[in-house]
Amino acid sequence: MSDCCAGGSSSAPKTHIAMVGTGSGAFAAAIKAVERGARVTLIEGGEVIGGTCVNVGCVPSKIMIRSAHIAHLQSAHAFDGIPTNQPQIDRSALVRQQQARVEALRHAKYERILENNPDIGLMRGWASFEDAHTLVVADADGHQQRLTADKILLATGASPAIPDIAGLKNTPFWTSTEALVAEQLPEHLIVIGASVVALELAQAFLRLGSQVTIMARSLLLSKEDPAIGEALARVFEEEGARVLLHTLPDAVFHDGEQFILSSKAGEIRGDQLLVATGRQPNTAQLGLDRIGVNTSENGAIVIDDHMRTSVEHIYAAGDCTNQPQNVYVAAAAGTRAAINMTGGDAALDLSAMPAVVFTDPQVGSVGVSEAEAKRRGIDVESRTLALENVPRALANFDTRGFIKLVAEKESGRLLGAQLLAAEGGEIIQSAALAIRNQMTIQALAEQLFPYLTMVEGLKLCAQTFTKDVKQLSCCAG
Repeated sequence: MSDCCAGGSSSAPKTHIAMVGTGSGAFAAAIKAVERGARVTLIEGGEVIGGTCVNVGCVPSKIMIRSAHIAHLQSAHAFDGIPTNQPQIDRSALVRQQQARVEALRHAKYERILENNPDIGLMRGWASFEDAHTLVVADADGHQQRLTADKILLATGASPAIPDIAGLKNTPFWTSTEALVAEQLPEHLIVIGASVVALELAQAFLRLGSQVTIMARSLLLSKEDPAIGEALARVFEEEGARVLLHTLPDAVFHDGEQFILSSKAGEIRGDQLLVATGRQPNTAQLGLDRIGVNTSENGAIVIDDHMRTSVEHIYAAGDCTNQPQNVYVAAAAGTRAAINMTGGDAALDLSAMPAVVFTDPQVGSVGVSEAEAKRRGIDVESRTLALENVPRALANFDTRGFIKLVAEKESGRLLGAQLLAAEGGEIIQSAALAIRNQMTIQALAEQLFPYLTMVEGLKLCAQTFTKDVKQLSCCAG
């Protein structure tokens, strides 16, 4: 057995846990497992540790989105007396600043943990199962090591999924990974995809000065309440994007300078193409079929609420599983998996999991939608509040969007919230807490909310279940 991370001098041998992957799920699990007396070997096949979020996901994308927001405010704001101007964008400088912050966070949140914790070790190479307790780890030179562990956590993440479109794979298209570090802004960026990553990056490039065309298989954010996608499409079009719904390319060709896409909307040409059509779990190389770990059709590892796979001592967490692909879900799953691998009993409840899309306005959702509740046979009622009824939105001169609340009809208990609003990511957590604590619409309507805030919109929307908020004075209780 490879022993790259020997623990302390306890008389009883420490439980040895091998963890495949070094992202948020793996590191959260490693920290918790060591706290509970185990020793951990992390296995990483890539060049850097830290996984998707810090390296090529959440952190760089939110930095880029924020810079684009600043540029947009300079060129298009709603306040009289403050002249607008078209900013000159130095994309190379933005990328240098962005990547410096990525590297700093990777060191602070990942590399430093390894440096300071002797019970967490690191093996370099790609892991696959030889048997249910033995991993073969092969490095870039083909050298192999075998690692045997008491427990194993699979936290291998996911990679961009590439659709089967004729000619696409023969072209120099971008995924989000390349788009985030591109030092030149395309003149015309074509985006295939209409979910979170596609829309966040499409708007960022649009606001930094690129012409943008979005090609959606169906609607924008088709898994959300339909009103969100409809409203967001209007926002994008008002900002100058071309939005093509129910339109994917039939074929893609690159002539050395331009991408040429044929579609039912005609021929579309652009100097860059971003493919953002979802992410595929990184499980194909693990050899899971050899040891009986069950996976879904797309390769996601099937786990229960304790992060257990179909093999007793093997657990999984994060984007490689059938749980939602959110970094905070991965970290929470990793922590609970570590507890369970060291003799505890911890479940992960996702019934009040908030989600945010960092467009502008932002999309926030938690709990069940009205359509989902009806599919489950739950008798619900809902109310939708236009943001023109929220005083802070009026003061901001930005009333784009709405807040929708869904409640169980008989009890009045809040079951879900969906919203499109500036600062929507900050608003949705209050709704998540209300659902988590089984609050009723009446109780939410009676809460004190600070004035003027966007989150007051939750209270106002709750009040619309029983009254006309247009007839209330400011901050009416």
